[in-house]
Amino acid sequence: MVQLVNKLKFFLPLTIFTGITFFLIVALDRDPNYMPSTLLDRPVPAFSLSVLGNESEFIDEKIFMGEPSLLNVWATWCFSCRIEHPFLHQLSLQGIRIIGLNYKDNTFKAKNWLDEKKDPYILSLVDQKGIFAMDLGVFGAPETYMIDSRGIIRHKHVGIIDDLVWSESLMPIWKSLK
Repeated sequence: MVQLVNKLKFFLPLTIFTGITFFLIVALDRDPNYMPSTLLDRPVPAFSLSVLGNESEFIDEKIFMGEPSLLNVWATWCFSCRIEHPFLHQLSLQGIRIIGLNYKDNTFKAKNWLDEKKDPYILSLVDQKGIFAMDLGVFGAPETYMIDSRGIIRHKHVGIIDDLVWSESLMPIWKSLK
């Protein structure tokens, strides 16, 4: 019995160390920005939201029908959105159709922000309470959804879109939607 206890004293820490090492190695191989979405390959959830700058106009999910779109979740309080914004403007100048989702934000600040920094969106939907964002599975801003011409969500990207992310990861997906 004493021998068994002595063996356990030796092997238990070794087993714990090996287990922790295994999980760390597996974790290092994963993309920290990868956030799976249960909505992939499903239609955009139904919604009716007002348009930033014209709050009496309401838009629904039919806006995504007809041509592929990026749905970009943004806010003035989002530091990363400030970094991403100039690149989104470049994409819009290249003819990429981008719809904004202004998330839990002050509409006055949001309108001013777009006036100052150039507006890359064909329009921005106002989601002050974050209900549509919750239906999409938004964790925070910025997040971008690639939606095909039938209104089906084909990809979700969490984090900043810049030239590297676009050219290496998102552009091939975008081209497949065209």
